[in-house]
Order: sequence, then C-alpha cells, then structure tokens
Amino acid sequence: MALAGVCMALLCCGPVLASCRHVTFFPSVLTVPAGGSATFFCNISMENDSGLQYSLNWYKETHYSQAQKIAGISRNNRQTKTEKYLLTNHAPSFKIEILNLHQNDSGSYYCGLIDFSESVKVLESNRCQLVVTAAPEKLNATDEPEMEEGNPPDHIKAVLLGILLLAGMVVLLIFGYLTVTYRKGEVQKPPSENTPAKEEKPPVVSVSTVDYGVLEFQRGQHSPVHPEARLADQTEYATIVFPEEKPVTPERGKRHQDERIRQLQSQPC
Repeated sequence: MALAGVCMALLCCGPVLASCRHVTFFPSVLTVPAGGSATFFCNISMENDSGLQYSLNWYKETHYSQAQKIAGISRNNRQTKTEKYLLTNHAPSFKIEILNLHQNDSGSYYCGLIDFSESVKVLESNRCQLVVTAAPEKLNATDEPEMEEGNPPDHIKAVLLGILLLAGMVVLLIFGYLTVTYRKGEVQKPPSENTPAKEEKPPVVSVSTVDYGVLEFQRGQHSPVHPEARLADQTEYATIVFPEEKPVTPERGKRHQDERIRQLQSQPC
C-alpha cells in the first residue's frame, strides 16, 4: 500500500514539486431528449497555475474504447463556438454544451488537460455518460388522429342533432306564423272581396235619333175652300209632311213627292 501511494504521488506531482493537479468531469450521467442540449463541466484543480500554459480538449469514446476529439479550448480563449459545440472558459472551470442533440450523440465523454509547461503531458478526467432519448411527440392540429369515416365522435353527433332540431323548430314557427297571418287576412276581408267578382256589363248609352221630315212648298196645290173665301191666284200654300215611321231619305222624299203631286193633280180644283 505504501508503494502504491508513492507511485500516485510521483504521477501527480512534477519532479520539482511545482504543482499537483487533477481534472474532474461531471455530471456522471446526463439524460436529455433529442433536439435539446447537454451541458458538462470540467474542473482543473492545481496549487499554482501562474505562467502555466495548457489547453483543454473533450473526447468521445467510440467503439472499442477509441477516443475521438470533438472540441478544444486554450487557456487564453474565453469562448469557442461551432455548429455543434459551445465552449466557455471560466478557469479553473470549463463548460461544454453539446447542441441540437441526436440519438447518435449518446455515449461516453471525458476531458483531457494538455500541459505545455515542461513536457507535453495529458491528464484525463473521469468518464461521463450522455443518454439522448427520443423527442416527445407534439400534438398539433395536423397530428390529431384521423376519424374513421361514418363514425364521428359522440359530441359531434350531439351538435349535429341539436342543429337539426333547432332548424326544425324555426321552420315550424315560420309555417305557423304564415298560416295565422293568412287566416287573419281572410277573416278581415269584406264579403264583396270573398265572393268572386261578377262580370260588369258595359253601361247602356241611349242614342237619340232625329227623324227629319221634308218640308214641301207646293205651288198651285191647295185644299178646297169656300168660293167666297178664295183669294187671288197669287196665294201660295205650304204643306208640311212628317213621316210616320221611317226617316225620309232623299230618294224616298222624291218618290213620296211624286206620288203626292199625282194625287193632287187627280183631284178636281
């Protein structure tokens, strides 16, 4: 046991015992879902680091425990960023962030201190495990489970049934209102409007007719008078003849006049 302690002291301390240091990497196990980021810390413990030149590297163990360098930062740099890693120098503490995790990022990680003081030395830290789980499923509007055709949920059926009932009630109310309004209009109509209108005959306009007679002035024709009352031969008589039934047209008047003249001529004077 004493020999083992001496060996550890020799490994830890330099030949001139200028300083004694070790590197710690934590957390030991980190579980993060895919798409997120993982943060690890690497602490350097030493008695005196003044004038010490070093850098810090991070490694990932691949198959068969082979180490692969993934990032590194020197003592004089405050921050280094790549597409996948963000390194920050808070000496003696260093932080590494692994961004945009994928499931293939799972594995064993550790950090290594590279000392350039006298001869190049590599001091490795303990190993830590990173476990990247599957990303949680997000329920978006497009990710909702599809409904089977012809089998909608019960609440949709209830809503449709309510809409149908409401529409039926509205139709019945409108029909009842129209019926009542029509009946009121029939009752308020006067009897003349309820009975069919009779065809009105056009008014009879009386036409007055005028029957024109023939005023005949005849010379030499007179009714017999007493010889004593007879005047001179220059006396003229006028006879007004009115037709009994039909109006006298010019032709009938002429014919009637001819007959009258023959009658007068046949009478003795």
